[in-house]
Amino acid sequence: MKKKQLSMIGIFLVFIAVLFVYPLDSYVSQPGGAYQLEPLVKVEDGDVDREGTFRLMTISVGKATPLSYVLAKFSETKKILPASHVRKSGESDKDYNVRQKRLMSSSQFNAITVAFEKVGKPVDVTYNGVFVATVLERGAAEGILETGDIIKAVDNVKLEKVGQFFELIGNKQLGDEITLAINRDKKSIDVRITLKEIPDSGGVIGLGVMFEEDRTLKTNPKVNFLTSNIGGPSAGLMFTLEIMDQLIEENLTKGYNIAGTGEMLEDGKVGRIGGADFKVVAADREDVEIFFAPDDDLPEEVRAANPGIKTNYEEALEMAKKIGTKMKIVPVKTVDDAIKYLDELEAK
Repeated sequence: MKKKQLSMIGIFLVFIAVLFVYPLDSYVSQPGGAYQLEPLVKVEDGDVDREGTFRLMTISVGKATPLSYVLAKFSETKKILPASHVRKSGESDKDYNVRQKRLMSSSQFNAITVAFEKVGKPVDVTYNGVFVATVLERGAAEGILETGDIIKAVDNVKLEKVGQFFELIGNKQLGDEITLAINRDKKSIDVRITLKEIPDSGGVIGLGVMFEEDRTLKTNPKVNFLTSNIGGPSAGLMFTLEIMDQLIEENLTKGYNIAGTGEMLEDGKVGRIGGADFKVVAADREDVEIFFAPDDDLPEEVRAANPGIKTNYEEALEMAKKIGTKMKIVPVKTVDDAIKYLDELEAK
């Protein structure tokens, strides 16, 4: 009897462990936090307002377990995401984290350049080479290059300008071998790669990587970010507004508690992001009064292929009505839309 009881207890504990711990091939997202930006963004000798705040928004995304999956099915503030909506094909945990950090870095780069342009201050941009964002499965670079590598030279030709990398490899043929000088984990190494057809490209020859130009900024005054635990591009708009607020004497917030979301693109447009609805929930918990949401354009062919798809603004507005918040949801297509709204806002 005693052994049978112990056996039953063991089975029960295994069952509980499976419910709470066993990872499924999907994710659960839910509202995250609403973080004041003034402690996270520091403009050297910047003007810090005592009244009003800008906040960045986050969502929480974690690997689903059987229990969290079932709970998400019956929750309006949790959403089940297929793995393909979170990680790219063949992307490891390390690759995913590197990509998220890179997206955050890019959002900061664009926020600084746009903010300084809006207040009439120059920026100095230095070109560093090419950042490897993704290494495609079955591509020529698989097992040789890694996500996060910085390509500094191709066949002993140093990369010194935007577009040069594509020019150097664009006319290569199937079976050509190239030598790349790369930086990886602060070490310089050379690698050789034999080019072949890029997977699912219809015969295009190349390395089989997704890349972006790597650049650094120098500004006066300097801008520092304390956001090492946050990834992704969605704080770009709010970074831009916070930097502007510290660069000028006026108080852009007008004394209000303001949050928002949206990627900051180089031309000042506000890009679509994920989880706008859940960010409204998180903002409401922090008594946010005004929320900027990307009013992204969805072409008719996109709407036709994705029935029920909504713009970020439509998602945010629908959730605001659902939870009964008094928070004002403001649609923005560009940073200028947000600035215009704040200029016309009556101060508290």
